Amino acid sequence: MNKISKKPSVNIISLGCSKNLVDSERLMLLLEEAGFDVRFESDAPTDAAVVNTCGFIGDAKEESVNTILDLVSAKENGSIKHLYVMGCLAERYRMDLEKEIPEVDGLFGKFDWQGIVDELRRRYPSASATTATTGSRGRRVTTSPANAYIKIAEGCNRFCAFCAIPLITGRFKSRAIEDIEEEVKALTAQGYSEFNIIAQDLSSYGTDIYGRLALAELIERLADVPGVHWLRLHYAYPAQFPYDILPVMRRRENVCAYLDIALQHIDDSVLANMRRHITGAQTRELLARIRKEVPGIHLRTTLMTGFPGETEEAFEELMQFVREQRFERMGAFAYSEEEGTFGAGHFSDDIPQEVKQGRLDRLMALQEEISMEIQQQKVGQEIEVVIDSEEDDFYVGRSQWDSPEVDPQVLVRKTATLRPGEYYRVKIVEALPFELIAETVS
Repeated sequence: MNKISKKPSVNIISLGCSKNLVDSERLMLLLEEAGFDVRFESDAPTDAAVVNTCGFIGDAKEESVNTILDLVSAKENGSIKHLYVMGCLAERYRMDLEKEIPEVDGLFGKFDWQGIVDELRRRYPSASATTATTGSRGRRVTTSPANAYIKIAEGCNRFCAFCAIPLITGRFKSRAIEDIEEEVKALTAQGYSEFNIIAQDLSSYGTDIYGRLALAELIERLADVPGVHWLRLHYAYPAQFPYDILPVMRRRENVCAYLDIALQHIDDSVLANMRRHITGAQTRELLARIRKEVPGIHLRTTLMTGFPGETEEAFEELMQFVREQRFERMGAFAYSEEEGTFGAGHFSDDIPQEVKQGRLDRLMALQEEISMEIQQQKVGQEIEVVIDSEEDDFYVGRSQWDSPEVDPQVLVRKTATLRPGEYYRVKIVEALPFELIAETVS
């Protein structure tokens, strides 16, 4: 009797942003094609684990290191046999990690997916190559039934004073419109209908390969793809903003009235020191134009507290800015000095951590009040939601204004049978600061 061979198993753990997740999904398909049984963030024992790390700010690096150490413990107790680390942290701190965590069996850069595959094939020669059948332009999508992320560019040319991303990912590099379009077509053929368009700097899309801003052209093309229900835009840069995207957002029904645009601050001196290439007045003009040209748009932004030189007056200006703008979605973080950045080389990290955190807490408390008021305004409205999952008492959904993971959810009471991945009309009956309660519309 022939013995049936068991495929060696690999668990992929993806940390950090959605751009990292896309990289992890690409690696997963490569490993499947190489003959491995690939799991995603599984708790079950596996032959190997691969951690795709984040190295953006201090908290993200700490999470990455703690995850690695947890997996070292799993290796020691036999839950996994081999441990590999890739991604931003490995790209930037390879030598430090080799020295400090020798239990790791291999370290690979952010884009060295083939290196990991080759190493695992060497380690597990019993793996046998298979033929890919996913048709997903080289990815194994791991998100909810309707949603997939589409990364349209890599890297960044902005070199903001606080940010190490250009040091890790390199210069800005757009993907061709045709390549992105083919990926979306392949994913719609599999049933995906909601696409979150992501890049470190959407505003620069196309400048490197077409010599012009091409985001509007790209989104027009993607909106024409049959089966695309929602397109949502993430990480626009405020300076040199591509204003021609706004008529597209207003005109095309399947382009969500949503824009993620990180502003960081409003005080002119802080913005100048951050090397953001925009003033407070220009920022206000930009936001006013966006809201005028796309009625009903929900803006998500990210702000920072405690950048070197941020006075109490500058922080109060930031608080007033949030009060006046009433962002529908907002996140914030305290400044973390990153070695090799302009900020680390030119400014003293002179604001105590407790002051940074105190300002952050005040900012987020203000935003919670604003968010609650905006949420309450939706009570009684009928909106469309996509269902992500089912819980005991609710279906968990999102509206066009809610990006996965970071934005509020719409909890739909079980008065009818709904299917994850499908879209439904619901009526909002109750508001919480970061959730809406809804019932289906007959």
